[in-house]
Formats: sequence, C-alpha cells, structure tokens
Amino acid sequence: MNNIIIGTAGHIDHGKTTLIKALTGRNTDRLKEEQRRGISIELGFTYFDLPDGRRAGIIDVPGHEKFIKNMLAGVGGMDMVLLVVAADEGIMPQTTEHLNILDMIRIKKGIVVLTKADMVEEEWLEMVIEEVKENIKGTFLEGAPVIPVSSVTGAGIDTLVKTIGEMTEELNIKNYDSLYRLNIDRAFSITGFGTIVTGTLISGKVEEGQRVCIYPAGIEGRIRNLQVHDQDVEAAYAGQRLAVNIAGVKRDQIQRGDVIAPAGALQPTMMLDCRLRLVKDTDWTVDNRGRVRLHIGTKEILCRVVLLDKEQLGPGEECYAQLRLEEEAVALRGDRFVIRSYSPMEAIGGGTVLEPNPPKRKRYNKDTMEELKLKESGSPLQVLEKVISLNSSFFPGRPKLIELTGKSEEELQPMLSNLVDSGTVREFQSGSQKVYIHKEYFSGLLLGADSLLREFHARYPLRSGMPVEEFRSKLFGSHKGTFIDEVLRSMEKEGTISVTSSAASLSGFKIQLTQDQQGIRGYILDLLERKGYSPPGIGELLQGSPYGGDETAEVLDMLVESGEIKRIGEDTVFLKGYYEGAVESVVEHIRGEGSISLATLRDHLGTSRKYAMALLEEMDRDRITKRVGDNRVLYGRS
Repeated sequence: MNNIIIGTAGHIDHGKTTLIKALTGRNTDRLKEEQRRGISIELGFTYFDLPDGRRAGIIDVPGHEKFIKNMLAGVGGMDMVLLVVAADEGIMPQTTEHLNILDMIRIKKGIVVLTKADMVEEEWLEMVIEEVKENIKGTFLEGAPVIPVSSVTGAGIDTLVKTIGEMTEELNIKNYDSLYRLNIDRAFSITGFGTIVTGTLISGKVEEGQRVCIYPAGIEGRIRNLQVHDQDVEAAYAGQRLAVNIAGVKRDQIQRGDVIAPAGALQPTMMLDCRLRLVKDTDWTVDNRGRVRLHIGTKEILCRVVLLDKEQLGPGEECYAQLRLEEEAVALRGDRFVIRSYSPMEAIGGGTVLEPNPPKRKRYNKDTMEELKLKESGSPLQVLEKVISLNSSFFPGRPKLIELTGKSEEELQPMLSNLVDSGTVREFQSGSQKVYIHKEYFSGLLLGADSLLREFHARYPLRSGMPVEEFRSKLFGSHKGTFIDEVLRSMEKEGTISVTSSAASLSGFKIQLTQDQQGIRGYILDLLERKGYSPPGIGELLQGSPYGGDETAEVLDMLVESGEIKRIGEDTVFLKGYYEGAVESVVEHIRGEGSISLATLRDHLGTSRKYAMALLEEMDRDRITKRVGDNRVLYGRS
C-alpha cells in the first residue's frame, strides 16, 4: 500500500487547523500557547482514513510569517498539499509565499481549498475562485481543483475527501528498497522511554531493533520502538509519519534538522553544488557570495551563495551555484531546498542539490559546468558512471558508492552490473569486496605504466625490469589491496606489460647487449669459471676489468638478476653451476652421513674456510640446510 502524507499551506487565520479538525475530528494545535492565541506556531500532525480505507498522514503548518521556518520544516515530506484560502479574504501575502515554497520544493499534486465559503455571497465566491485560478497559473497547482468548503457546516467536506482519495491514487508508488532517511522535525524525551524523535520517512524502510546513525554528528543508536499514527509497529515505510524511540542517544545530542540514515550512508558536508532559481515575484537579487538562509530537509543553515556562471541572480532567473555552509549538513543528489533572504526574512528562491559533497569550485569553469549539467539532467546510470569516473583514483567499493550516490545496495547493484557488462566500468576483487574504476581511468593506468617502464628501460637497459614494489608504489601510490594484483593481471592481458614476482617490464622487452657488453659478459663468466670455488671478490673483479668498473658492474648486476651468477653476501659471486654443485654435494653427504661440517665441505670443494662458510650460510638462507651445533643438517630435520 502506498503511504500518503498530505500537507496544508496558506495565510494565517485562513482556517487550516479548523479544516483538519473537520476532516479528522482532531485538533493539531497541541501547544497551550497555540490554543490560547488561536494560531499555529509549530507543526501539527494527525491522520485520517481515505474512502478506500487507506490511512493518510496530515501535516498542519503555521501560516504566520514569523513561523515560516517551522512551515519549511514540514513541507519536505509532503506528497500533496491543500492550499487553504479563506473565501472572505482571498489571496494574501503568506498564501503567495507558501505557494512559492511549495513550487520550489516541487510538490506534485495539490488542491486549492476555499474555506469559510459559508461566510460570503455566491458572487463573491465566484470572484475569489477566479482570483485563485489566476494566481496559480504557471505553478504546480495550475489546473488543480478549487473546492469551496465550510468547516463549520460541513459543506464541501465530502467532495474534498473524495477528491483527495482520487488524487492520491495517482501518486507514484514509493520505492521501499531505497536508502532510508528520516528528517527530524521534533526531538524530546519521556521519562521511562528516553529520546524520541518525529519526522516523515522520506525513503526506504526502518525496523524495530535496527541500528541507525544520527547525522551530521555521526552518533549511532538503536530503534527501541516505532509508532505510526499513535500505534506501535515493527516496521515503517517511506511516506509515513513516525515517532521513533532511539536507545543509546541522549536528547541533547539531537536537534531539528538532523537526519536518521544507515551508518556510513551519508557524508557531512560544508558545501553543496546546486541549480538555484529565484521566484519571479520577489524584489530580491542574489549577488555572488551573498548570504542567505538555506532550508533543506528540516534544517535551517546560514550560507554564502557562490554563483558559478553569473555575477548576479535576478527574479525568475536561475544558474549553477555552490552553497558554502556555515555549519555541517547532509544531503543527497536531487534533494530540494528553499532559500530565504538574510534580513528581512522572505522566501526568495530554491533549487535542487546536484552534488552533496563537492570540491571547492572555481567560477566560470567549463569542466564544472559540464559535470553539473550531467548531474542535473542525466539518468541515474549516467550519474553513477560520472561518480565512478570522478572517484576512480580512490578505487571505490560499494559502501563508498552508496555514500556518494545516496542509492541503496538494492538500487546500486543492477546499475553497477550494467556498467560492468557494457565495459564502461572495470570491476576488481579486493578481499571480500569489489572495487570499481572507469574504463578511461584504466586506460590512464595503462599509459602511466607504459611511460614508467619505457623510462626505466631507457635508463637501465641491462635490467629485466623495474622492481615490482617500486612499480606498484609509483603507479598506485599509497593504495593497498589485492585488487592491485587483479589490475596488474588485467594490464598483462591487454598485452601492455609483464609482471613477475620480482619485476615489471614492457611486454616483450628483452635485454640487448652491445658488443662491449658481450665482451664484459665473456670476461666475467670466463674468470669465474677458471676460479671455481675460490672466485675473486667483486671489487677485485671490477678493478681488473679491461672495460672499466662502472660498465662491468652493470653487466655483473644483469648476470646476477638473470640467475647466471649467484651472489652471496656483499662481495662474493659464484657461477650458478658451481653453487648448484656445492648444494648437490652437501645434500648427498648429509643423506649419507647425517650431517656435514664446515671443514668437510672445505676439503671436498678444495676451497678456503671463508668460501665454504659463505656457501653454507647461503644454503641456510635458502632453507636447504640448518645449523645444529657446529654441523649442518637438512632443513626441516633436527
């Protein structure tokens, strides 16, 4: 069943609260001050049953200009509105201001209710009806029903109820799988129960016992109890008015304007990118960096308006802007808001949040304009692609994308699958989660890897490649995770690079020796062959080279890296075959005798104690042997 929230709006003393009492039998003025003065100060809440049995929540808003901020706190969750105009007075200043606010919030459906119809003549009533129709032209109420009623005699009430029932059947079914959010409009405590908040659940579903987070402070608590229309429920759904008893949170930690949502789903911000429009009938203009009052959700915040593509915004005009807030807030892309002038206070405009967590923008920037245009008019899939493109360098996983897009897991998954299947986005495994990068960012990584390795090969032509840890660090910065291995494997599949456990190189790279370098290679190998198990030290080898020490050192390093030579310690090298021969002799002797001593190996190889010791210590490091007392046994044996 689709849940409905109906709101009232209109000038003070035009009969909003009395109309609701005629519809429901209940008075929404709960404060003694409201009842004494006969005016609504705070938001009022009640409900009534539609003709088909559905139960609709009703929000009664104050009409006095002094309480516009309270009115603004109630309009965000409305599905449709009853714009109340007293037949004996017609359109008044707050009627127009409320209508402007509702239009900026983009309420979809509404009815104009002419109250006090029993107090005027028929001719006067007809004149007021024409006046109303003229004033609602160009707004969301253009063409809406205009229904005269009397809350005293009951005339027209049945027609109004029937029309409300028919209109609410046309409202879009809410998506309960979306991210749940509740904008808090009241917070109080009751002895024995603790902290209680009220608000309209604008999206998603909440359940008793569920963990929740209070934003922007980030305080976590648990739903102890839920009430909808004064009745305990186990679960509540988008479009319902809720009273939520929260355990683990103190009353003074919550205020009107805070938001309840899943932990990690929202990111507090001090800036909002938006599309901003001023109403046509205002006398105000907004200059760049002008100070205004922002009303978003149930929160009021002072902010500066940075106009991104204009010097000044006039009546009826619109532009892209960045709102620089004076305190933290949370929002999602697509949220509607209203701005009021700083002083004197008047609702002068409003708009749509295009990016809730933007960087600081430069004015008249072409890339910024293109990004905001896409976020304004693009499909959810296009916006998700753009979000991934802008954040690929962070390798975002699903939790981060939920935070950046305001989408639930259920909404996000099919869109991610679409982008991955089309090749627009690349998906990589990182532990138990997956990360996502745009194909263009992946192409940039390929180009970066190519550039790094070309430069390395040019500088070190005798090395098989850049040390793999150095390569990972230069390409991925401080990022860690198994997804890096997957990215590198994908790069290899592209045929661009080759990565081993020790080095990264361009695919197909081979070391090409010059004629001199081939001579050096021959000199080194011949010398080590002749010296056998008593090789010269590295310093002696380099000094004796007829080709010069520096170039000989490069070729020596190449031979070590390729495995033709085994380097032991700082100053000793053996031909690979000689080291392998020593290992074979040691293993064979231990298997026959149980162990081998340093002296035995020295005598067997016909070398000095120094070299025999170096060989045995290397075999220990290679986990071939293990020292036990003065002898060696095979590794893994006592």
